[in-house]
Amino acid sequence: MSTETRIKASSSRAWLHSLTQDQTSIRVLRYAVGVTLSAALAYAVNWPLSFLLPVLVAFMLSLPLPMPSLATGLRNMLHTLMAFGVGLVFALFLMRFPLMFILMFGLVMHQLYYYLNRGGSLWLTVMGVLAVLLLSMLSVSHEGLAVHVSLNFIWTGWLAMGMVWLGYLLVPDPRSAPFPRAPGFRPGYSGPAATAALKSTAVVLPLASLFFTLDLTSYMLVMIFAALFIIKPELSAGKQAGMNSLISTLLGGVFAWVFYWLIVAVPEYYFYVALMFLTSLFFGINVFSDKPTAKYYNSALIALLILVNGSMGEGAGFSEKFIMRVILITLAVIYIVAVLRVMEILWPARRVEQRSADQK
Repeated sequence: MSTETRIKASSSRAWLHSLTQDQTSIRVLRYAVGVTLSAALAYAVNWPLSFLLPVLVAFMLSLPLPMPSLATGLRNMLHTLMAFGVGLVFALFLMRFPLMFILMFGLVMHQLYYYLNRGGSLWLTVMGVLAVLLLSMLSVSHEGLAVHVSLNFIWTGWLAMGMVWLGYLLVPDPRSAPFPRAPGFRPGYSGPAATAALKSTAVVLPLASLFFTLDLTSYMLVMIFAALFIIKPELSAGKQAGMNSLISTLLGGVFAWVFYWLIVAVPEYYFYVALMFLTSLFFGINVFSDKPTAKYYNSALIALLILVNGSMGEGAGFSEKFIMRVILITLAVIYIVAVLRVMEILWPARRVEQRSADQK
Protein backbone atom coordinates (compact mmCIF):
# COMPACT_ATOMS: atom_id res chain seq x y z
CA MET A 1 0.00 0.00 0.00
CA SER A 2 1.44 3.34 -1.01
CA THR A 3 1.95 6.20 1.41
CA GLU A 4 -0.73 8.26 -0.33
CA THR A 5 -3.24 5.41 -0.01
CA ARG A 6 -2.44 4.99 3.71
CA ILE A 7 -2.92 8.71 4.28
CA LYS A 8 -6.31 8.64 2.53
CA ALA A 9 -7.40 5.59 4.54
CA SER A 10 -6.27 7.24 7.78
CA SER A 11 -8.17 10.42 6.90
CA SER A 12 -11.30 8.41 6.11
CA ARG A 13 -11.09 6.58 9.44
CA ALA A 14 -10.58 9.89 11.29
CA TRP A 15 -13.58 11.42 9.52
CA LEU A 16 -15.75 8.36 10.30
CA HIS A 17 -14.64 8.41 13.94
CA SER A 18 -15.46 12.12 14.19
CA LEU A 19 -18.87 11.54 12.65
CA THR A 20 -19.76 8.71 15.03
CA GLN A 21 -18.05 9.83 18.25
CA ASP A 22 -17.76 13.62 18.17
CA GLN A 23 -20.89 14.97 19.86
CA THR A 24 -20.92 18.26 17.95
CA SER A 25 -20.74 16.50 14.57
CA ILE A 26 -23.52 14.13 15.63
CA ARG A 27 -25.75 17.02 16.70
CA VAL A 28 -25.16 18.82 13.40
CA LEU A 29 -25.98 15.72 11.34
CA ARG A 30 -29.05 14.90 13.46
CA TYR A 31 -30.26 18.49 13.12
CA ALA A 32 -29.92 18.35 9.32
CA VAL A 33 -31.54 14.91 9.03
CA GLY A 34 -34.45 15.76 11.35
CA VAL A 35 -35.26 19.09 9.71
CA THR A 36 -34.94 17.65 6.19
CA LEU A 37 -37.18 14.64 6.87
CA SER A 38 -39.76 16.88 8.54
CA ALA A 39 -39.72 19.40 5.68
CA ALA A 40 -39.96 16.60 3.10
CA LEU A 41 -42.96 15.04 4.88
CA ALA A 42 -44.67 18.42 5.34
CA TYR A 43 -44.17 19.36 1.69
CA ALA A 44 -45.32 15.94 0.41
CA VAL A 45 -48.52 15.64 2.49
CA ASN A 46 -49.23 19.37 2.94
CA TRP A 47 -51.88 19.21 5.68
CA PRO A 48 -53.01 22.47 7.35
CA LEU A 49 -50.15 23.95 9.43
CA SER A 50 -47.75 21.36 8.01
CA PHE A 51 -45.07 24.06 7.71
CA LEU A 52 -44.87 24.09 11.53
CA LEU A 53 -43.48 20.52 11.60
CA PRO A 54 -39.88 21.39 10.55
CA VAL A 55 -40.10 24.58 12.64
CA LEU A 56 -40.89 22.64 15.83
CA VAL A 57 -38.34 19.93 15.03
CA ALA A 58 -35.62 22.56 14.43
CA PHE A 59 -36.48 24.16 17.78
CA MET A 60 -36.24 20.88 19.70
CA LEU A 61 -33.15 19.49 17.95
CA SER A 62 -31.25 22.74 18.53
CA LEU A 63 -31.32 22.14 22.30
CA PRO A 64 -28.22 20.41 23.77
CA LEU A 65 -30.25 17.63 25.36
CA PRO A 66 -30.18 13.83 25.25
CA MET A 67 -32.82 11.81 23.45
CA PRO A 68 -36.19 12.52 25.10
CA SER A 69 -37.41 9.59 27.14
CA LEU A 70 -40.83 8.10 26.50
CA ALA A 71 -42.11 9.88 29.62
CA THR A 72 -40.69 13.24 28.44
CA GLY A 73 -42.17 12.85 24.98
CA LEU A 74 -45.59 11.90 26.31
CA ARG A 75 -45.43 14.78 28.78
CA ASN A 76 -44.70 17.24 25.95
CA MET A 77 -47.65 15.81 24.00
CA LEU A 78 -49.87 16.21 27.07
CA HIS A 79 -48.62 19.78 27.54
CA THR A 80 -49.55 20.59 23.93
CA LEU A 81 -53.04 19.16 24.48
CA MET A 82 -53.44 21.05 27.77
CA ALA A 83 -52.25 24.34 26.27
CA PHE A 84 -54.65 24.25 23.34
CA GLY A 85 -57.45 23.00 25.57
CA VAL A 86 -57.05 26.14 27.68
CA GLY A 87 -56.79 28.20 24.49
CA LEU A 88 -60.10 26.79 23.26
CA VAL A 89 -61.79 27.68 26.56
CA PHE A 90 -60.75 31.28 25.98
CA ALA A 91 -61.75 31.22 22.31
CA LEU A 92 -65.13 29.51 22.63
CA PHE A 93 -66.42 30.71 26.00
CA LEU A 94 -64.55 33.63 27.58
CA MET A 95 -64.41 35.78 24.42
CA ARG A 96 -68.17 36.34 24.83
CA PHE A 97 -67.54 38.20 28.12
CA PRO A 98 -64.84 40.82 27.45
CA LEU A 99 -64.21 41.88 31.05
CA MET A 100 -63.97 38.31 32.32
CA PHE A 101 -61.78 37.45 29.33
CA ILE A 102 -59.26 40.19 30.13
CA LEU A 103 -59.14 39.25 33.82
CA MET A 104 -58.67 35.53 33.10
CA PHE A 105 -56.16 36.29 30.35
CA GLY A 106 -54.01 38.27 32.78
CA LEU A 107 -54.24 35.51 35.38
CA VAL A 108 -53.29 32.72 32.96
CA MET A 109 -50.39 34.69 31.46
CA HIS A 110 -49.09 35.45 34.97
CA GLN A 111 -49.26 31.78 35.91
CA LEU A 112 -47.43 30.73 32.72
CA TYR A 113 -44.61 33.25 33.30
CA TYR A 114 -44.45 32.38 37.00
CA TYR A 115 -44.26 28.66 36.20
CA LEU A 116 -41.40 29.22 33.72
CA ASN A 117 -39.43 31.47 36.11
CA ARG A 118 -39.49 28.68 38.70
CA GLY A 119 -37.80 26.32 36.24
CA GLY A 120 -40.92 24.97 34.54
CA SER A 121 -41.19 23.55 31.04
CA LEU A 122 -40.32 26.00 28.26
CA TRP A 123 -42.41 23.88 25.87
CA LEU A 124 -45.57 24.21 28.00
CA THR A 125 -45.04 27.95 28.46
CA VAL A 126 -44.52 28.64 24.75
CA MET A 127 -47.44 26.40 23.74
CA GLY A 128 -49.65 28.04 26.35
CA VAL A 129 -48.83 31.58 25.22
CA LEU A 130 -49.34 30.66 21.56
CA ALA A 131 -52.59 28.80 22.19
CA VAL A 132 -54.28 31.49 24.26
CA LEU A 133 -53.25 34.38 22.02
CA LEU A 134 -53.63 32.69 18.64
CA LEU A 135 -56.95 30.91 19.24
CA SER A 136 -58.52 33.91 20.96
CA MET A 137 -57.63 36.19 18.04
CA LEU A 138 -58.87 33.68 15.48
CA SER A 139 -62.17 33.21 17.29
CA VAL A 140 -62.92 36.90 16.74
CA SER A 141 -63.31 36.06 13.03
CA HIS A 142 -64.82 32.57 13.33
CA GLU A 143 -65.07 30.12 16.24
CA GLY A 144 -64.77 27.13 13.92
CA LEU A 145 -61.41 28.41 12.68
CA ALA A 146 -60.01 28.34 16.22
CA VAL A 147 -61.11 24.71 16.65
CA HIS A 148 -59.65 23.73 13.26
CA VAL A 149 -56.31 25.41 14.00
CA SER A 150 -56.05 23.90 17.49
CA LEU A 151 -56.63 20.34 16.24
CA ASN A 152 -54.03 20.72 13.49
CA PHE A 153 -51.54 22.35 15.87
CA ILE A 154 -51.92 19.49 18.37
CA TRP A 155 -51.49 16.88 15.62
CA THR A 156 -48.44 18.68 14.22
CA GLY A 157 -46.89 19.05 17.69
CA TRP A 158 -47.32 15.34 18.39
CA LEU A 159 -45.86 14.42 15.02
CA ALA A 160 -42.90 16.73 15.70
CA MET A 161 -42.17 14.76 18.86
CA GLY A 162 -42.14 11.57 16.78
CA MET A 163 -39.76 13.14 14.25
CA VAL A 164 -37.41 14.16 17.06
CA TRP A 165 -37.35 10.56 18.31
CA LEU A 166 -36.66 9.40 14.74
CA GLY A 167 -33.77 11.84 14.46
CA TYR A 168 -32.17 10.47 17.62
CA LEU A 169 -32.69 6.88 16.46
CA LEU A 170 -31.08 7.55 13.07
CA VAL A 171 -28.21 9.62 14.51
CA PRO A 172 -27.74 8.53 18.15
CA ASP A 173 -25.43 10.18 20.66
CA PRO A 174 -22.30 8.36 21.93
CA ARG A 175 -23.00 6.45 25.12
CA SER A 176 -20.55 8.57 27.13
CA ALA A 177 -21.77 11.93 25.76
CA PRO A 178 -21.94 14.62 28.47
CA PHE A 179 -25.06 16.76 28.83
CA PRO A 180 -25.78 19.85 30.93
CA ARG A 181 -27.82 19.13 34.01
CA ALA A 182 -31.31 20.59 33.93
CA PRO A 183 -32.02 23.01 36.80
CA GLY A 184 -35.37 21.38 37.55
CA PHE A 185 -38.64 22.83 38.77
CA ARG A 186 -38.59 24.69 42.10
CA PRO A 187 -41.82 24.00 44.01
CA GLY A 188 -43.22 26.43 46.56
CA TYR A 189 -43.53 30.20 46.47
CA SER A 190 -40.72 32.22 44.86
CA GLY A 191 -40.73 35.99 45.35
CA PRO A 192 -38.35 36.82 42.46
CA ALA A 193 -40.28 34.53 40.09
CA ALA A 194 -43.60 36.14 41.10
CA THR A 195 -42.17 39.64 40.58
CA ALA A 196 -40.78 38.74 37.17
CA ALA A 197 -44.11 37.16 36.15
CA LEU A 198 -45.99 40.26 37.30
CA LYS A 199 -43.74 42.51 35.21
CA SER A 200 -44.16 40.31 32.11
CA THR A 201 -47.95 40.27 32.54
CA ALA A 202 -48.04 44.05 33.05
CA VAL A 203 -46.31 44.46 29.68
CA VAL A 204 -48.49 42.00 27.73
CA LEU A 205 -51.93 42.74 29.21
CA PRO A 206 -52.42 46.33 27.90
CA LEU A 207 -51.27 45.33 24.42
CA ALA A 208 -53.54 42.29 24.35
CA SER A 209 -56.50 44.34 25.60
CA LEU A 210 -55.94 46.84 22.78
CA PHE A 211 -55.66 44.11 20.13
CA PHE A 212 -58.79 42.27 21.25
CA THR A 213 -60.81 45.47 21.65
CA LEU A 214 -59.91 46.85 18.21
CA ASP A 215 -59.87 43.41 16.49
CA LEU A 216 -56.33 43.81 15.13
CA THR A 217 -56.13 40.21 13.92
CA SER A 218 -53.97 41.13 10.95
CA TYR A 219 -51.20 42.24 13.31
CA MET A 220 -51.45 39.41 15.84
CA LEU A 221 -47.76 38.56 15.31
CA VAL A 222 -46.80 41.78 17.11
CA MET A 223 -48.67 40.58 20.19
CA ILE A 224 -47.26 37.05 19.95
CA PHE A 225 -43.69 38.32 19.51
CA ALA A 226 -44.11 40.71 22.45
CA ALA A 227 -45.48 37.91 24.68
CA LEU A 228 -42.51 35.66 23.83
CA PHE A 229 -39.82 38.37 24.01
CA ILE A 230 -40.98 39.41 27.49
CA ILE A 231 -40.47 35.97 29.07
CA LYS A 232 -37.50 37.61 30.83
CA PRO A 233 -38.80 41.04 31.91
CA GLU A 234 -35.45 42.79 32.44
CA LEU A 235 -34.99 45.68 30.02
CA SER A 236 -31.73 44.30 28.64
CA ALA A 237 -33.13 40.77 28.29
CA GLY A 238 -36.34 41.85 26.56
CA LYS A 239 -34.48 44.21 24.24
CA GLN A 240 -31.85 41.58 23.49
CA ALA A 241 -34.46 38.93 22.69
CA GLY A 242 -36.15 41.29 20.25
CA MET A 243 -32.89 42.35 18.61
CA ASN A 244 -31.77 38.73 18.30
CA SER A 245 -35.05 37.88 16.58
CA LEU A 246 -34.69 40.85 14.23
CA ILE A 247 -31.13 39.90 13.29
CA SER A 248 -32.16 36.26 12.83
CA THR A 249 -35.03 37.31 10.58
CA LEU A 250 -32.73 39.44 8.43
CA LEU A 251 -30.20 36.61 8.22
CA GLY A 252 -32.88 34.01 7.48
CA GLY A 253 -34.43 36.35 4.91
CA VAL A 254 -31.20 36.54 2.91
CA PHE A 255 -30.89 32.75 2.78
CA ALA A 256 -34.63 32.35 2.15
CA TRP A 257 -34.37 34.64 -0.89
CA VAL A 258 -31.60 32.44 -2.37
CA PHE A 259 -33.46 29.24 -1.39
CA TYR A 260 -36.71 30.48 -2.92
CA TRP A 261 -35.23 31.38 -6.29
CA LEU A 262 -33.31 28.11 -6.49
CA ILE A 263 -36.61 26.28 -6.01
CA VAL A 264 -38.20 28.46 -8.68
CA ALA A 265 -35.32 27.58 -11.04
CA VAL A 266 -35.57 23.84 -10.32
CA PRO A 267 -39.16 23.07 -9.20
CA GLU A 268 -38.56 19.40 -8.39
CA TYR A 269 -39.32 17.61 -5.13
CA TYR A 270 -35.97 15.77 -5.00
CA PHE A 271 -34.14 19.08 -5.50
CA TYR A 272 -36.15 20.67 -2.68
CA VAL A 273 -35.19 17.83 -0.31
CA ALA A 274 -31.50 17.93 -1.31
CA LEU A 275 -31.39 21.72 -0.97
CA MET A 276 -33.10 21.55 2.41
CA PHE A 277 -30.54 19.04 3.66
CA LEU A 278 -27.58 21.17 2.54
CA THR A 279 -29.18 24.29 3.97
CA SER A 280 -30.01 22.76 7.34
CA LEU A 281 -26.54 21.18 7.46
CA PHE A 282 -24.96 24.61 6.98
CA PHE A 283 -27.21 26.14 9.63
CA GLY A 284 -26.57 23.22 11.99
CA ILE A 285 -22.80 23.72 11.73
CA ASN A 286 -23.31 27.31 12.85
CA VAL A 287 -25.95 26.54 15.49
CA PHE A 288 -23.58 24.14 17.31
CA SER A 289 -20.44 26.21 16.81
CA ASP A 290 -18.64 28.33 19.40
CA LYS A 291 -18.98 31.49 17.33
CA PRO A 292 -20.72 34.53 18.88
CA THR A 293 -23.20 34.47 15.99
CA ALA A 294 -24.33 30.90 16.76
CA LYS A 295 -27.36 32.18 18.72
CA TYR A 296 -28.86 33.66 15.54
CA TYR A 297 -28.80 30.66 13.24
CA ASN A 298 -31.54 28.41 14.59
CA SER A 299 -34.04 31.28 14.59
CA ALA A 300 -32.74 32.24 11.15
CA LEU A 301 -33.52 28.75 9.82
CA ILE A 302 -37.00 28.95 11.35
CA ALA A 303 -37.49 32.31 9.63
CA LEU A 304 -36.32 30.74 6.36
CA LEU A 305 -38.80 27.88 6.70
CA ILE A 306 -41.71 30.23 7.40
CA LEU A 307 -40.80 32.73 4.67
CA VAL A 308 -40.26 30.07 2.01
CA ASN A 309 -43.48 28.26 2.92
CA GLY A 310 -45.46 31.49 2.82
CA SER A 311 -44.06 32.36 -0.61
CA MET A 312 -44.76 29.06 -2.37
CA GLY A 313 -48.51 29.48 -2.74
CA GLU A 314 -50.17 30.98 -5.76
CA GLY A 315 -50.05 34.77 -5.67
CA ALA A 316 -47.78 34.80 -2.61
CA GLY A 317 -45.09 37.47 -2.48
CA PHE A 318 -41.75 36.80 -0.82
CA SER A 319 -40.64 40.43 -0.49
CA GLU A 320 -43.91 41.62 1.02
CA LYS A 321 -43.96 38.87 3.66
CA PHE A 322 -40.31 39.43 4.56
CA ILE A 323 -40.71 43.20 4.92
CA MET A 324 -43.91 42.80 6.94
CA ARG A 325 -42.26 40.31 9.31
CA VAL A 326 -39.35 42.70 9.91
CA ILE A 327 -41.78 45.57 10.57
CA LEU A 328 -43.84 43.49 13.02
CA ILE A 329 -40.78 42.36 14.98
CA THR A 330 -39.48 45.94 15.09
CA LEU A 331 -42.82 47.19 16.44
CA ALA A 332 -42.80 44.47 19.12
CA VAL A 333 -39.25 45.42 20.17
CA ILE A 334 -40.11 49.13 20.32
CA TYR A 335 -43.17 48.43 22.47
CA ILE A 336 -41.25 46.19 24.88
CA VAL A 337 -38.33 48.60 25.29
CA ALA A 338 -40.66 51.58 25.84
CA VAL A 339 -42.88 49.86 28.42
CA LEU A 340 -39.96 48.28 30.29
CA ARG A 341 -38.22 51.65 30.43
CA VAL A 342 -41.33 53.18 32.03
CA MET A 343 -41.67 50.25 34.43
CA GLU A 344 -38.00 50.50 35.35
CA ILE A 345 -38.61 54.08 36.47
CA LEU A 346 -41.97 53.60 38.20
CA TRP A 347 -41.57 50.10 39.72
CA PRO A 348 -41.93 50.45 43.53
CA ALA A 349 -38.88 48.37 44.48
CA ARG A 350 -36.65 50.45 42.21
CA ARG A 351 -37.99 53.70 43.69
CA VAL A 352 -37.23 52.46 47.22
CA GLU A 353 -33.70 51.48 46.18
CA GLN A 354 -33.19 54.87 44.55
CA ARG A 355 -34.45 56.68 47.67
CA SER A 356 -32.10 54.66 49.88
CA ALA A 357 -29.16 55.45 47.59
CA ASP A 358 -30.00 59.19 47.70
CA GLN A 359 -30.13 59.14 51.50
CA LYS A 360 -26.68 57.57 51.69
